[in-house]
Amino acid sequence: MKTAIILHGRPSKKGYYDSSRKNAQSNSHWLPWLQHELVIRDVLAQTPELPKPYLPVYEDWKELFEQFIIDSETILVGHSCGAGFLVRWLSEENRKVGKVVLVAPWMNPKGFENKEKEIDENFFKFKIDPDIVSKTAGITVFYSGDDMESVQKTVEILEDNTKDIKFTEFHGYKHFTFNDMQTREFPELIEECISK
Repeated sequence: MKTAIILHGRPSKKGYYDSSRKNAQSNSHWLPWLQHELVIRDVLAQTPELPKPYLPVYEDWKELFEQFIIDSETILVGHSCGAGFLVRWLSEENRKVGKVVLVAPWMNPKGFENKEKEIDENFFKFKIDPDIVSKTAGITVFYSGDDMESVQKTVEILEDNTKDIKFTEFHGYKHFTFNDMQTREFPELIEECISK
């Protein structure tokens, strides 16, 4: 059975606990739209809410993530810190997965720490597997030329330390949030997810 797991990024603690918010972090931006588009194509898609996403702990995210069946029929999509998590998980695990799309990947590169949103220093302590693509049906990175410098740096790190990853640059999408894109639809992403 074709499945997909769509991982959200890292909100602020204030935003996460904001009771006036209509939807949880995992159900914002383009994530619910993508989930629906996959479901109507007979891909069972999930958008799990990761534990304490404002202060992520890798082992906690990994424990929840691995509750899902993840195999060669599983499409993985990650946004921001969720994309960074997928890079680490794929680098450290010896599993074959389906297509992987990393949207605005963020791995807290040195020199760009955001003091407002502290992160566990061990979350991104890992070595990127240069052959990470061999564990997948292909990895594509979506990034926007006007995103944060820390995302641009993460993209450079991936370019310098891996091979065979496809990079697709956008313009004017910034960090691929609703406020940046002014839409919840992301047709380029669904196309990438389902392309052969």
